[in-house]
Amino acid sequence: MKMKILVCDPISEKGVELFQSRPEFDVQVLDRKYTEEELLPLVSDVHAMVVRSETKITAKVIESAPNLRVVGRAGVGVDNVDVEAATQRGIAVMNTPGGNTISTAELTFSMLMALARNIPQAHKTMKEGLWNRKHFKGVELHGKALGIIGLGRIGTEVAKRAMAFGMSVLAYDPYLTHARAKALQVELVELDDMYARADFITVHIPKTEETAGMLNKEAFGKMKKGVRILNCARGGIINESDLADAIESGQVAGAALDVYEVEPPPADFKLRDLPQVIMTPHLGASTAEAQVNVGIEVAEIITDYLINGAVQNAVNLPSLDAKTYERVKPYLHLAEKLGAFIAQIAPKRNDKLVITYGGKATELPADPISRFALKGFLKHVGGSEVNQVNVRTLAGSLGLLVEEVKSNESTDFNEWLHLALIAGDQRVSVGGALFGARLQPRIVRINSCPVEVIPEGAIFLMNNKDRPGMIGWVGSQFGKNEINIAGMSLSRENQEGGQALTVFNLDSVPSESALKEIESDPDISNVRVAQL
Repeated sequence: MKMKILVCDPISEKGVELFQSRPEFDVQVLDRKYTEEELLPLVSDVHAMVVRSETKITAKVIESAPNLRVVGRAGVGVDNVDVEAATQRGIAVMNTPGGNTISTAELTFSMLMALARNIPQAHKTMKEGLWNRKHFKGVELHGKALGIIGLGRIGTEVAKRAMAFGMSVLAYDPYLTHARAKALQVELVELDDMYARADFITVHIPKTEETAGMLNKEAFGKMKKGVRILNCARGGIINESDLADAIESGQVAGAALDVYEVEPPPADFKLRDLPQVIMTPHLGASTAEAQVNVGIEVAEIITDYLINGAVQNAVNLPSLDAKTYERVKPYLHLAEKLGAFIAQIAPKRNDKLVITYGGKATELPADPISRFALKGFLKHVGGSEVNQVNVRTLAGSLGLLVEEVKSNESTDFNEWLHLALIAGDQRVSVGGALFGARLQPRIVRINSCPVEVIPEGAIFLMNNKDRPGMIGWVGSQFGKNEINIAGMSLSRENQEGGQALTVFNLDSVPSESALKEIESDPDISNVRVAQL
């Protein structure tokens, strides 16, 4: 009996032909977008489904597809697929993250050259029958400094092209190691240094809470006068109103944008009216090669999985059977929380991450748990593009060594995980365990200090001198700022009046002013907040 492949959204003909060339497959290509209700009768006998961003593979669709083994996304994001429902059914969800790397890098560099030489503006006047040669004096790229924010796959490709044109490359990536930067022949700098030195700045990072609006009025004010800005990554990383003001003031000489906070931009979009701004309608992946690449790639990975059982670019855990997945699931959640927590309390640039398994956790398959720990740790690097499969590759690209250890150390917990980040002679660590019959996750160690913290929501940490009234005073500061304390854990040195670590679970994130007010106490230091 043939396996049925349902291609729900348009992919390249070569991808469809690859499926059709296999005698094991029966391929059906839908001619339009189908709703959930329309899909249900079509999926009762499918083994694989192919989507782009249009068709939604919901839990109801998955439930109606008893033979479904794999969902392939021709592209990066899998927001339109219920990955949790698929995982519980043992269905692999795979994507094609590398298909548009070159196309986006080439668009960025094309925009860079057009921005330097005013090509679109000059072209427009020529089409109007004008000869305004004196109005379009540009700048050379040779000898200029290009600042790249984010040295992932695309940022790295842009750097290679810039160096070929004789540009120097300043790279800001808080997770990239110095060894990796040296191998790429780029200069690793802090943001303010880049702002002060770069002639062009291009962003190649995901949009997260940390990066949203990061290029704003304050950032533009720190930049070299006459800088040129590019964004072919994600809309919303640049504050568009602040950019318009900076261009009008002359602080920024021009900008080239392919992505926008609202797409398409509204009719009153201010940047559209500025002649110094080059705009394209989100063309990063819009090349014939990129479309062919993702179509072929999704067909190849689905074919390899169905025929040979090989797993490539999976965003869940298809290698675990349902019984093993249920056993491992609580540890996946704990590992991801520990990874996200340590990423927010440790320095961003690290040399090694050591993941230690103890007690009953040593009996579990370590690889999927470690991948979830890395996913939590690296989510600020790759955002939604970070998944359980690509985390090891991403860690390697940053120069981060990952070491896994199974320990027979005796502790107070039946099963535990421990993450330690090492940067030179600095070491930051966090340990976690599962409590009770329901296996509730808890943070039980922070830098070797015993605590009991629920890894959810806003977590406030401080180091302080253990003196009477300290906790009450901090609590009153939270109360004054209408911040409710949901839980507290205190760990101090043995002697009275020594140093302590105090941790609060809060119902909301304190403002910067509230944190500064607390840290103004001379007996309090190292105040920080992690959001989980």
